[in-house]
Amino acid sequence: MSTDVRNLEPREMWSNFADLNAVPRPSKKEERVIQFIKDFGQKLGLETIQDEVGNVIIKKPATPGMEGRKTVLMQSHLDMVHQKNADTDFDFSTQGIQMFVDGDWVRAKGTTLGADNGIGVASIMAVLASQDIAHPPIEALFTIDEETGMTGALGLKGGLLNAKIMLNLDTEDDRELTIGCAGGVDITATGTYQAEEIPAGFKSYKLSVKGLTGGHSGMDIHLGRGNANKLMNRLLFMASSQFSLRVSSIDGGSLRNAIPRESFALVAVAEAREADLKKFVEEQTAILQTEYRTTDPNLAITLELTEAQGKLLAEDFQQQLLRALYACPNGIYRMSPDIAGLVQTSNNLARVLVKEGGYSVQCLTRSSVDSEKMDLAQAIQSAFELAGASVDFKGAYPGWMPRPDAGIVKLMADLYREMYKEEPHVNACHAGLECGIVGANYPEMEMISFGPNITGAHSPDEKVQISSVQKYWNFLLETLKRIPAEA
Repeated sequence: MSTDVRNLEPREMWSNFADLNAVPRPSKKEERVIQFIKDFGQKLGLETIQDEVGNVIIKKPATPGMEGRKTVLMQSHLDMVHQKNADTDFDFSTQGIQMFVDGDWVRAKGTTLGADNGIGVASIMAVLASQDIAHPPIEALFTIDEETGMTGALGLKGGLLNAKIMLNLDTEDDRELTIGCAGGVDITATGTYQAEEIPAGFKSYKLSVKGLTGGHSGMDIHLGRGNANKLMNRLLFMASSQFSLRVSSIDGGSLRNAIPRESFALVAVAEAREADLKKFVEEQTAILQTEYRTTDPNLAITLELTEAQGKLLAEDFQQQLLRALYACPNGIYRMSPDIAGLVQTSNNLARVLVKEGGYSVQCLTRSSVDSEKMDLAQAIQSAFELAGASVDFKGAYPGWMPRPDAGIVKLMADLYREMYKEEPHVNACHAGLECGIVGANYPEMEMISFGPNITGAHSPDEKVQISSVQKYWNFLLETLKRIPAEA
């Protein structure tokens, strides 16, 4: 399957992508991919540096005749989101991504593809290895852990880079030139509870919510897709109120930056109410499938009789927790009043784990306005503290303030019009990009982000468009040719 991908144009970039996708590279476990990219730079005989946190910097001199141009920083992140379908047998720790060509798209077999941000990494590798691509002096920055906290960018120190322009290759629409993004903060609520034995005369069931579309919790949050944690909580709350359903455990969602696609709960109900529970699930399945028929056409809710497992949450605590989860905001909190169509502030209720006397709830709150981001975070904190939880804020990172008058923005917008005879979408996005963080240590650096069409990022539906990669690649090469001289 990777052979088909390697035969695509531009071959040098796709071959690099195939090589990269053979290396397991989950966030916070990037040792193998760090070594991979270091070996790549050293084999080319280029200056290759690994900083204190694991970022890799590779420097390449300008091609002849372009020595006097401004130095360009090309930047992408090495890690990828590891997500797979429940019925996919795949070990991310040992296996390379299984890619295949599907018409005008490259996809993966039941897993995330890693086009986010592997296409960017592969593009930089192709420029570094090239003998015939015209370019100014290049500094390539490969950051780690972008997907789960941006700790690589946060740990990058000043003084390592000399570039005057930064090209971030981490945008997912080839019509867009992104010049600003949201900041974020990770919220974690934790606590313990008293567990109780399952009463005599109760039957145990496994309740499942699955088949949701999921997606990127920043770029896709405005699409109104179902959140498995919110839908599961809705079912549990209603069932516990109507016929005293008891909860043994909840396990929903996975990563903070992925809209949850699945949630599973072990529950118990008195034998006399079994028929009520089954009818309730049938009715609610029909209701939710109608509500989400457009955004989540494969939504499925199942109820399976199972052996009694573990203990139950005490009734009082169960009500407190379910109410706190109900109160937790999810989705769009506020749209930008200044930029049409831009989500300004949002929250993703990303992970809910309740079992064996302990619980953890994880959210990712995003905003392009830091004060509003923290206001929403404090609202979430209040909801869970009322239920007795301890709430921590970690991994906060700043947004990226747009500079529409920057020289690189004008250059690339004009170039786009010249090459494609249409207006580019010069905008800000609700995803977290590393530009704002890098800019904190390099405030004079002009920045822009762009990339090919990638859909379904952070989910097993992720795919990248082949024709769009070709468009993006040509645009990148022409941009490098036109970087202006040093003043």
